[in-house]
Order: sequence, then structure tokens, then C-alpha cells
Amino acid sequence: MHIAITTPPTSSAIFIASSGLRFSSSLLSKPSLSKTSLPSPVFRFVSRRSYGVDWRSTATLRAQIGTVAPVVQHFQRKIASMASENPFKGIFTTLPSPGGGEFGKFYSLPALNDPRIDKLPYSIRILLESAIRNCDNFQVTQNDVEKIIDWENTSPKQVEIPFKPARVLLQDFTGVPAVVDLACMRDAMNKLGGDSKKINPLVPVDLVIDHSVQVDVARSANAVQANMDLEFQRNNERFAFLKWGSHAFDNMLVVPPGSGIVHQVNLEYLGRVVFNTDGILYPDSVVGTDSHTTMIDGLGVAGWGVGGIEAEATMLGQPMSMVLPGVVGFKLSGKLQNGVTATDLVLTVTQMLRKHGVVGKFVEFFGEGMSELSLADRATIANMSPEYGATMGFFPVDHVTLQYLKLTGRSDDTVAMIEAYLRANKMFVDYIEPQQEKVYSSYLQLDLGDVEPCISGPKRPHDRVPIKDMKADWHSCLDNKVGFKGFAVPKEAQGKVVSFPFHGQTAELKHGSVVIAAITSCTNTSNPSVMLGAGLVAKKACELGLEVKPWVKTSLAPGSGVVTKYLLKSGLQKYLDQQGFNIVGYGCTTCIGNSGDLDESVSAAITDNDIVAAAVLSGNRNFEGRVHPLTRANYLASPPLVVAYALAGTVDIDFEKQPIGTTKDGKSVYFKDVWPSNEEIAEVVQSSVLPDMFKSTYEAITQGNPMWNKLSVPSSSLYSWDPNSTYIHEPPYFKDMTMDPPGPHGVKDAYCLLNFGDSITTDHISPAGSIHKDSPAAKYLLDRGVDRKDFNSYGSRRGNDEVMARGTFANIRIVNKLLNGEVGPKTIHIPTGEKLSVFDVAMRYKEAGQDTIVLAGAEYGSGSSRDWAAKGPMLQGVKAVIAKSFERIHRSNLVGMGIVPLCFKAGEDADTLGLTGHERYTIDLPSKASDIKPGQDVTVTTNNGKSFTCTIRFDTQVELTYFDHGGILPYVIRNLIKK
Repeated sequence: MHIAITTPPTSSAIFIASSGLRFSSSLLSKPSLSKTSLPSPVFRFVSRRSYGVDWRSTATLRAQIGTVAPVVQHFQRKIASMASENPFKGIFTTLPSPGGGEFGKFYSLPALNDPRIDKLPYSIRILLESAIRNCDNFQVTQNDVEKIIDWENTSPKQVEIPFKPARVLLQDFTGVPAVVDLACMRDAMNKLGGDSKKINPLVPVDLVIDHSVQVDVARSANAVQANMDLEFQRNNERFAFLKWGSHAFDNMLVVPPGSGIVHQVNLEYLGRVVFNTDGILYPDSVVGTDSHTTMIDGLGVAGWGVGGIEAEATMLGQPMSMVLPGVVGFKLSGKLQNGVTATDLVLTVTQMLRKHGVVGKFVEFFGEGMSELSLADRATIANMSPEYGATMGFFPVDHVTLQYLKLTGRSDDTVAMIEAYLRANKMFVDYIEPQQEKVYSSYLQLDLGDVEPCISGPKRPHDRVPIKDMKADWHSCLDNKVGFKGFAVPKEAQGKVVSFPFHGQTAELKHGSVVIAAITSCTNTSNPSVMLGAGLVAKKACELGLEVKPWVKTSLAPGSGVVTKYLLKSGLQKYLDQQGFNIVGYGCTTCIGNSGDLDESVSAAITDNDIVAAAVLSGNRNFEGRVHPLTRANYLASPPLVVAYALAGTVDIDFEKQPIGTTKDGKSVYFKDVWPSNEEIAEVVQSSVLPDMFKSTYEAITQGNPMWNKLSVPSSSLYSWDPNSTYIHEPPYFKDMTMDPPGPHGVKDAYCLLNFGDSITTDHISPAGSIHKDSPAAKYLLDRGVDRKDFNSYGSRRGNDEVMARGTFANIRIVNKLLNGEVGPKTIHIPTGEKLSVFDVAMRYKEAGQDTIVLAGAEYGSGSSRDWAAKGPMLQGVKAVIAKSFERIHRSNLVGMGIVPLCFKAGEDADTLGLTGHERYTIDLPSKASDIKPGQDVTVTTNNGKSFTCTIRFDTQVELTYFDHGGILPYVIRNLIKK
């Protein structure tokens, strides 16, 4: 028998290996179920609709506890004494229910009677409550609590605090390696003589499979089923592994393929806002292995992306160490003009915040303009936090939040509990009441009436272009030298038109022709106003006789089944179908590069004539090489604008002056003729988006689908690794591991593996997209009998370290200064001068016992949080990265994998120091971790007599401890064995 009992305030956990009991104070959201009590053979699932109000009948719980009463009573006494150790027990108080009785008990911030709390931003209050509730003067101390209360004075000093999130969110691309690591850690525990079952999530873990579906079939009524069939054929082994994990690990929910996009499912269903666990009330908070976990911030839930490595440690009960962030107050006023969408707003906000500089900070929105934004609009803005660089874009809970909770099917009792708790703990914003001024680190303001229709691109999310300026901007991009806003197309070639046969008709392409138009991604598909707006554009176009050209690959990938329900209810899906926007699946698709192949004739026309083709998508990322290898220009746009650009067939257009098409009788049709008014959109939203749609969708989510239900998985707690598998492979992280930490490592006479400039993203570093036929990963697969047609994507093979190490730094658009202008995934083997794939060069160095480093510019590792962007370089033998600056999550992940992050001093970089990358580098570090201080200076010397000073980017003492152990996962294993 295995029972999890949650308890009041302490952060420690006791494991009783002999009886199989676990007593955890991590305040789990649901009781662990014994293997015999699973509701179905599909996957472990406990209904989330009650959100803690009534997880399971007390009679059932009492019956289970009764079978082990003496043991339980003993540990209840132990737990009670542990609870008494919380120094804040005096503010642990009851929250009465208006109908009599009580909602539960909670740690009351007002009971502290500290006037500093009233000035704290709402986002910081969530960190404060967590610290108080988990305070045991070990993992979380009273001094940590005081740091947070004194945020106004401490945050500028970059002080370190611990944070224990309430839960962890995964998607399958990042979830598979996380589960692989957990399975591998169990093996390591076993080999070192520990109890392997201690490797178990201690907080709720939700894993939504949404990253595997590709747009292989589009413009077809059966596209959903056809793409799902292919998805299961390619990923059968991965999916079976995840299903095994849902049974083997307690407290893990796996949502099957075809259910929706992780962040929309989180927003509409998984998000609790307030937990009520065994009568203990506390705010929902979440870290996720996808950077767009921030979408939940729109619901008033504190959430952000972390690396897979950090997430695994959180699952295993480790507090997150973080720097207490500054908070930028962003005041909204006014209302959006007619014809302006939430996507236009988020692209404007993204540009403003990028310019302001918010990396490592929270952004908190407030002001009278908040009442003009729907919850879905807020979630759209929160979603793109990674694009504007903030840790969070937070919207405190108010009446709009409560209305959304009811709309999405949360019960009246649950919503009443949420409101009562947040009001009692001063975490609710009531704009009817006078607002006490909050203190922020800095301030920004935006009048919503100033926002204008826009898109962003062609290569970065924050390069916003107003629609009225798009034609001029496009021609500037053609003229400009190659860069973020340039393609360097000669003047004489800019007007080139290429004709080619397309399935019996003549097709034409020119620079700027749209070849992919995708309504996709979590950013926009959760927002009914823009989704139904797209349907209205399609309807008006159909009524005027316009059609999207058949060689434009159009697709619609809703974020949940709810979207399909309201598009059908409104009668607009049929018009989207007529324009080729048939539903292709429920997942991220084009936004993460799963756009599928273009028609061969289109691909040939682009490559043979060097056409700068365009993709327009309602996504959040448009870095070069991400969306599709053949679309060099990629623009982010609202769903209705995606339809409009698909109809126009080009981004080289002035919507105000040029027609987007002609009717059958030859009349010109302009943008304004198909663009719906805000009133039209609001009317169809009001009549088509209904609470029952959410209830029925998420009640059915527990049923899985026939293909998922047929997967058979073993019942063992240790995974049986298949040495022949090319999807799931036992990684070598713990090979030869002992109980003694290896200690810090310096770098001696290292070669430079790669020399980069600015803005190298995790899309450049981490394996992503399709596996190129001539790549080292392709060779590995071919050598093991995998046909090219079965290569699948890198994302689908993230559970195999052999594939992923070979795909690291394999992006076809990567620019390595060692290649003197050549673009592509190769580098120079310095000793011989040979030009080879990055992986092959790395292996030569590794086999020769030679260290390597990477030189980089500013914002190294920006983009999506990808654990393989750190794991891959580690497996290639990289010992250190020296950069001008790092993206927050990526720097943390490098530390987690034992790679030393170093920053050049201000005003310096490889170029100013005269470094070419052909030198050999030595970085001397003390042999004891205790002799290294966070943020200290270190000296780097080269074999040609150069010497320069860098800042070592271990930002906290905890990170130094991880480095001492060779990484965060070995540290966790050693700690659990010692306990």
C-alpha cells in the first residue's frame, strides 16, 4: 500500500521505505492512488474540477488510513510536532465560509501587522506566502521571509530566496527527458544502495502531450485523424514510455495526445488559482518546462518557465533558489480601438518591455484599463513574457478572473472559496474600492487606444511592424544586409516572379509570397475573440468569392476541443474550411517547427530560385530556421490577420491601398471589406462561447483516445531500457557516480568549439525541427536501420541522448565566426584546420582528452527553455561558456549540468579583446567550492599571452553546491541517499 498524507506547514518530507508509506508536507493536490485503485487502465487521473474542495470522500480516505492506523497515528504525532516548529504558526488561522463552517485554514499575511506588506506587489505576496507556509528554518528560514517582506529595499541588492512552487507542468518534448532522468535516477539510487522509490514527484506533476503532432496533412476534412495516425506511428514508443511513467511515478498526471496545448489546458482546466488541500488553503503556483508557462499568469497564478533540470529538482522536493526579482509596474488605461486585437496589443507590449529591459524581473499589470481586457486577452499578454524577457507578466486576480473561472466550468463553491481566500489574504484586486498605491521597481504606462494593428518579424518577436508600414518595411528588409531585418536581395532580383506547375495549374511565387499560413500556438488559440475573428474574416471572404491560393499551406490547430465547439456553434468553421484552414490537430504544430513538408513543387520553386518565402502564423516565436527551413521570413500575426495575409498571398502589400483579391466579376476587394468590427466579434463570442463546452471537453479528457488506450505498458517501478531503442535511451549522467562529490573543475588549455555573436538562441543550440539527411544524427539513425522517412523530429527523440548530442549546434542557420562567414552547423577542428560537423569535432576533442569552451555575445541562450541546450553541450564535452550575457533559464541550466557560465566585463567581448577562437583557454578555479563566491571575478588566460577578467555566473550559494556535485541531479541523489 502507498498512501500520501499532506500536512500543514513544513517543507520537509519523511520516507518510510519499508512500509511504502510517504508522508509529505509539500501540500499535494490529490491523494496518491494505489496501483489497484486506478480508475481505468488508461492513465492515472483524479478529477481536477473540484480544485481541492472535495478530492475524494472522507470515508474512503478514512478507510485506507484505518488499515495502517497505528503507523499513521505515530507519524501524525511526528507531523504535528514538525508543524509546531513553523515560527509563523501564530498566523495560521481559519477562513470562515459565509454559509457556515469554514473553507479551511491559512497563513494570514494581514495577521503579521507589517505595513510593508500593504505596499508589496501582488506577485511578491505569493512568494511571501510560500516562504511563510514552508518556513522550517532549514530549507526556508525566517531571514528568507524577512528578505521578501523588505522587498522594496532587498530586491535591488540581488538577494537570494528559496521558493517552493505548488506544482510542475510539463509537455511531452520536455517531459520525456524529465521522465527518462527520473527513471535513470532510480537506477542510480539502486546501484548506490539507496531506495529507488525515493525518486518520486513530491508535488503534483501534470504532463500534456501536445508537441508531437505535425502538419503532414492539411486542407483536408480528415486531417485531424490522418495526422494523429502518423503521430502515433512515429511516437508509439515515446507515448508508451510516458504512459509507463504515469503508472510508475506517484502524483503524475499524463494528458494524452489530441487533448490540446499544454498552456491552454492549464488555463482552462488545470489551474487551481487557490489550492485547498486537506483544509489548508494557499495560492496556486507553478513552474513548467516550457517557457510559455507564463500564460497562467493571466489567471493570477504565479508561473514561469524553468529548465527541465530545475523542474526535476522541484518535483523531488528541492526548493528553487532564485534571486528576489524587481517588479516593473505596467499601468494600462483606455480601451482598444475598433479593429485592434489582443495580438496587436501583446506585440506592442513586447516591444515596449524589450526596450525597457525586464530580463529577470516580474512585470505586474494594473490600472483602469484592466477592466477592458478579457481574461483571454490577459493570458495572451502573459504568454509572451519570454519574448519580452520577463520571468512573469502577472495579472492579479479580480472580478474578471472570477467570471472566467465560472465560464470555464469551475464550480460556484470553488470560485467562492478562491475569492474569500484571496480577499482575506490581501491578494485580490477590487477596482470598485480605492486602490492603495503599490511600490514597483520601475513603471511603464500604455493607453490601449494607442495600439494599432501590427505584425512582428521577419526574424524576431519584438521587431514589431505596423500594418500600414508593412510594405515599406518589407522592401527595406530586401535591401538591408543579412541580419535580423535584412535579406540582401539585389535590387535587380527583387521583382523576380517564378512560375511553376502545381497539380495541373500554374502557380507563381516571388519574394514575400506566403507559403505557410498557420493559425496555431498557445498564444492566440485560447482567445475566442481572435479565433472567432478569423472565422469572420473567412466568412466575409467566402461571401465575396475570394479564395486562398491552393499552394499556400494553410492550417488551424486549436489549443483545446473547446475552440472546435465554439467555431462549430458559431457556424464559422465551414468558412475556415473553405479557405483551407481545416483543423489539423490539437497541439503546437507550426509554432514549434512541426509545420510538415511543403508541396515538392513549392519547395523546388523556392530553393531553385532562391526565393525569400514567407510564413505568417499566430505564434510567439519566429526565429530563423524555426518555423520551416524554407521560410526565411516569418511573421507573427493575429489569427484574423493570418487569414487576411493568406488571402493576399504575400506580405509585400499595403492593406490600405492595395486589394487583397478580386471577386469573380473582377471587382477589387480590400482589407477593410473583410475585417470584422469589435461589435461583430463580441456578438459572436457572447452567443457561441458557453460554460457547458468547457465542462464537456474536460470531462472527456479522462477517457483518452482509442490509440492511447491500446498502448500496453509494464507495471515495474524500474524501467527496462531497450539498448536497441532510438527513442528512449539510458543517459550516461550517473555513470561511475560515487557518494563523494567530484568538486569544482577548472578548464585547462581548452580549445574553442564555437565562436558566436549576439542573440544565439536555444533554437540554434538545442536540437529542434527535422533531422537533416546529412547530419550526424541521421547517420546514427541510418546505422541502426531507421529509414529516412521514419527519422521523425529531434523533439520526438529527446529521450535519446545519442541523437540529441549529435543534434546539438546542428541548426542550419547557425553563424559560427570560426567559419569566416559561412552559415551552417559546422566548425573548425583547430589542431588540424579541418571543417567538420560540430559533433564530430567535439568528439575528436573529447577522445583526445581535450577540454572545450564556447565564446558568445549578448543574450546567449534566449528563446524557449530547453534542457538539451545545456545537456547537449555537456555531452559534447563543453566545460565553460564565456558570453556577454545569458538568458536566465539557460544560464541556470548550464549550472545544473556542471558547465561554468562566465560573463565578459562590461564593454568587453571576444572581438574587443582580440580573441579569434583559435587560442587555447585556461580558467583557474579553486579546488574547493567553499573558496568560490557567487559572482566573483576569475581570470582567463590564453596560450598566446592574452589575459582578461570575467565574472563567474554562479549567482547563488546553492548553484555552487550543484557545481561541486557535478550538477543538480547528482546532488539530489546523494542527498536522498543520505536521508
